[in-house]
Amino acid sequence: MKFLPFLMLAFLLCGLRLAKSPRLGKSNGGKSESKDQDWPVYGGNNAGNRYSSLNQINKDNVKNLQLAWTFDTGENKNPQERGMDMQCQPIIVNGIMYGTTPRLKVFAVEAATGKELWKFDPFEGKRPRFHPVRGVTYWSEGNDKRILFTAGATLFAINAENGQLVKDFGNNGEVDFHDGLGDEKTYGYDINNFNIRNTTPGVVFKNLFITGSSVSEGGDALPGHIRAFDVRTGKVAWIFRTIPLPGEYGYDTWAKDSYRKLGGANCWAGMVLDEKRGTVFLGTGSPSVDFYGGARKGTNLFANCVIALNAQTGKRIWHFQTVHHDLWDRDIPCPPNLITVKHQGKTINAVAQATKDGYIFVFDRDTGKPLFPVKEVPAPVAGALPGEQPWPTQPVPLKPAPFANQILTEADITTRTAEAHAYVLDRFATSNKGLKNQPPDLQGGLLYGIGGGAEWGGTAADPNGIMYVNGNNMLWWLKMRDAREKADGQALSKGAVLFNTNCAACHATDSKASTAQAQAYPVLKDIGKKMNREQIGTLLETGRGRMPSFQHIAKEDRAAIINFLLNMEIKPAANDIHAQSQETAEKKNASFPFAPPYVNNGNVQFRDQDNYPAIKPPWGTLNAVDLNTGEYLWKVTLGEYPELTKQGIPPTGTENHGGPIVTAGGLLFIAATYDEKLRAFDMKTGKVVWEYKLPAGGFATPVTYMVNGKQYIAIAAGGTRYGLKPGGTYVAFALPR
Repeated sequence: MKFLPFLMLAFLLCGLRLAKSPRLGKSNGGKSESKDQDWPVYGGNNAGNRYSSLNQINKDNVKNLQLAWTFDTGENKNPQERGMDMQCQPIIVNGIMYGTTPRLKVFAVEAATGKELWKFDPFEGKRPRFHPVRGVTYWSEGNDKRILFTAGATLFAINAENGQLVKDFGNNGEVDFHDGLGDEKTYGYDINNFNIRNTTPGVVFKNLFITGSSVSEGGDALPGHIRAFDVRTGKVAWIFRTIPLPGEYGYDTWAKDSYRKLGGANCWAGMVLDEKRGTVFLGTGSPSVDFYGGARKGTNLFANCVIALNAQTGKRIWHFQTVHHDLWDRDIPCPPNLITVKHQGKTINAVAQATKDGYIFVFDRDTGKPLFPVKEVPAPVAGALPGEQPWPTQPVPLKPAPFANQILTEADITTRTAEAHAYVLDRFATSNKGLKNQPPDLQGGLLYGIGGGAEWGGTAADPNGIMYVNGNNMLWWLKMRDAREKADGQALSKGAVLFNTNCAACHATDSKASTAQAQAYPVLKDIGKKMNREQIGTLLETGRGRMPSFQHIAKEDRAAIINFLLNMEIKPAANDIHAQSQETAEKKNASFPFAPPYVNNGNVQFRDQDNYPAIKPPWGTLNAVDLNTGEYLWKVTLGEYPELTKQGIPPTGTENHGGPIVTAGGLLFIAATYDEKLRAFDMKTGKVVWEYKLPAGGFATPVTYMVNGKQYIAIAAGGTRYGLKPGGTYVAFALPR
């Protein structure tokens, strides 16, 4: 009987190993070994693959998928809340789902039932600042379990078990999200007075929370530096400056002292982590101001770059710039995807990045060398605005081929009706003819890419090196105007100058804008007929949807903007107020906020007079790309307009926001479309094998997980985009027992 203690010891050790093992089930011939499998981080895993080894739900039985539970946040029902759509991809840890509501409350529910466990309101007792939040981050060490997320300009740490603030993190659970960006001595202005937030969760490496940020895209944009915060204390551990200071690598790719005037170059779309290598990979956005770069001559590193950083120190390992001297708002719109491919007979650990203009760049993960050739192609420089110096070439990958339209020709114009064709043709005839990389000008042009191409929902990839990406083919109308004076040569008022600096990058005031354009980014002509002074003032303070809070603007300046919008301004004095503001900046030895001499007409999406896209279909697509070879396996339309289908028009696809997930069951799940459906596609063929009409548009990325041996598919149904009905419900699906 002497062997009994040995057996008991072996049993105990085995149990200890099981207790310490993660809940993510290991792949075993496509089958999960565990009865529980989480979705513990944004994107499903640190690599951002949006892939699950679960196969309980598969191509054979997905037709039987049924609604399992719903969780109603109780928000987004009041018409005044419209615009706060849910873009959150929740996480599931130890059978608990964590996510956010339309009003940015964080919640925990049972992932098997949707039963609420707790809610945390970051704005309790404070003036709220609403903006999209696409997820939260989980960290644990022993019994210390934390949820980290950003609301407004505050980074919070809350206890994952009860939703209470973690008192030893920052100041009673809160950290000012301006921390680490820089000081007034360096930049010439107080960074803390200007807007910053975060839309996409960061990643955790050991005890570090690494994150990007969302900043303005106008003259008041803060620098988009990448930072790491200590998970326990909230203190800044390191910072990587995406707009270099004098003496730093990349400083000479900007005009002298650009860093004191301009911001942006921020990672708003999220990042991924190679934990084994200790490397974080991310993409950055365009520099400010969008569409005019006269104050930032050069290529502008590290804007529009895929970057690999040492996760422990923040030191740059490599970078690759996808757009030089961006004049078209071509942010990198989604996190990179860490994949493994067979390339030239070798197994390569790679990183793939989809872009707004429909390219896919594939790099060696260690060196940053492109796996497929990238060519610097000539770009137009003629016709640029005074003071502008467009870069004469732009990088184009030769493989894979673009998954979105590149240039507009007359043959591409809609033929849905003769009237629609004539309407679009008239605009095309008076534009700069839809040339790619045409510098923005006073004439105006129709172009692709401002809104994607790829969007923030991200890409999915399976273990075989196949990437799945949804894409948009949407036209935008970009026309610049002189920000310094009216068309009649008269000086601008104070409110007009402030509007040009802070608001014009998104909002047009041109009454000729169509209904479709107004729904994309509201046209503010006659805004006084829809909102009163108090309502506009509240909106400027709180923000809503994609619009940030403008609490950083002085109260009297917000009042001047409101006066301008309501046509109630006092006429400007004889001397130019724009010149006065510049003189004041010079006296302060600062140039911030930057007042650009030219501003765009707002982010204006161009559709026909019936609110349909202005080009021939497809308007939205779903694509499967073999990154081993760079060849497409299939491309299908994504979404439909039911009223057009009833007319006998084949499904056209719709603009789509939100991304896909893929599973070992051979399925791809995605919502994202304006027909408000969640669909399952056969991963091998692109054929729809199941669909469900959601209670509101699903402009978020789904998740899948297993609790007690049952696999679920879940998604946030938040609606509200482009005039659709609002929603505030999470829905989950499973097979019947």
